[in-house]
Amino acid sequence: MQTIIAIAALGVFSLIAEIFNIRKALVPVTIVGLLAILGLTLNLWSIDPSFNDQFTSMVIADKFSTAFSSLFIVLTIFLIALSSDVYKEHQGQISDFISIKIFLLSGAVAMVSFVNLAMFFLGIEVLSIALYILAASKRLDIKSNEAGMKYFLMGSFASGIILFGICLIYGATGYFDIREIYELSQGAGLPIWFPIGITLMIIGMLFKIAAVPFHFWAPDVYEGSPALTTALMSSLAKVVAMATLYKLLSGLTVGLTYNFEIIIVIISIASMTVGNIMALRQKNVKRMLAFSGISHAGFMLMALLSLSTAASTLLYYTSAYALAGMAAFAVIIYVTKDKDNEDIINFNGLGKSNPLLAGILTASLLSMAGIPIFSGFFAKLMLFTQTIKAEYLIVVIAGVINSIISVGYYFKLIIAMYTEETTEEKQSTPFVYYAVAVVSITLNIIIGLYPSLVTNLLK
Repeated sequence: MQTIIAIAALGVFSLIAEIFNIRKALVPVTIVGLLAILGLTLNLWSIDPSFNDQFTSMVIADKFSTAFSSLFIVLTIFLIALSSDVYKEHQGQISDFISIKIFLLSGAVAMVSFVNLAMFFLGIEVLSIALYILAASKRLDIKSNEAGMKYFLMGSFASGIILFGICLIYGATGYFDIREIYELSQGAGLPIWFPIGITLMIIGMLFKIAAVPFHFWAPDVYEGSPALTTALMSSLAKVVAMATLYKLLSGLTVGLTYNFEIIIVIISIASMTVGNIMALRQKNVKRMLAFSGISHAGFMLMALLSLSTAASTLLYYTSAYALAGMAAFAVIIYVTKDKDNEDIINFNGLGKSNPLLAGILTASLLSMAGIPIFSGFFAKLMLFTQTIKAEYLIVVIAGVINSIISVGYYFKLIIAMYTEETTEEKQSTPFVYYAVAVVSITLNIIIGLYPSLVTNLLK
């Protein structure tokens, strides 16, 4: 709870910074504040989760929540750092944009720290409302307005489904506390609306991670939203939703039934296949990465097939994916910030005009494709190994085939950077893009070379 309170206080500070006209210092001060909160969060590792009884009925700081919260804070630091240049022409609104991202982070932390379904729903609504605002933040851009409205309508519908599921679970058990619900789920005699409630919650969360067949909103929303918001959705928001889905299933039930696992298998294979095949056809980089995200959601769902043992693997995969995505979007935001669109043609000749950024984008795409030495390769290897142990070889075969397919559209962008000629003159690049891109891809490579740095955190 201390982490959530500290984040909320930092968000309030970001809002009142406008009153005292300290906009220029806002970004560095916020980053320092987030680093301090990261230190506070990591310190919770050495503290007994039961030390604060008045809060443990709502949230708890266990290893799972602390590890994922730390990842969320790191990703938010990158997003805040990029805000300094992205919003430089909107200085009067920069405190609003930064405070929204900070409050979004508080919702994300609540979603992986909850032990009460009321806190879970509060967290998901804080995160979702912030995303609706950010998606439509370019109020004079028709595509941004469309993205915000579409995301709001679809997201509200999904939240309604989740809330209905929570109501059914409460009606079946009489509790919102997931520890009490877990104890009851081990026995017999729960009414039929308990599994129905679980199913409805899962459907709502599958929408949040954009898994097939609940993926239809993602390409349009990713394309229409401002590039920095798209970066937030594809990295932080997706990782939060996947971690929360895993916590819900592992915290509410003893284990998945065979029929339910078969449904997860079908959704996983469908997400990987549909995402990759549709990505092959895209010329817009943000739409391409939207379909790539749908494919990665399919990979992440494999973790649900090893529910009792896959927490560390899921943490590793989401870390690898989010860091690669953040590095890629740092380059994409820079290249397309003065363009009318985000088509691949804008990246022609980047390898010659800016070799460092081109190299970073190439490395991040290779990580997403699952190429060694990047952490994306080892993340997929771990998932495949656990899925084989769970005796679902068909999912692994589909995953390997889809990993090969993904190389096709990732290399389409890489080829454009190194073989096509550019007509634009070389321009100076703000340091913040180099900093975020280099740090992100360096962390990606480090955890690729030393996977135990992440995998041992939850053991």
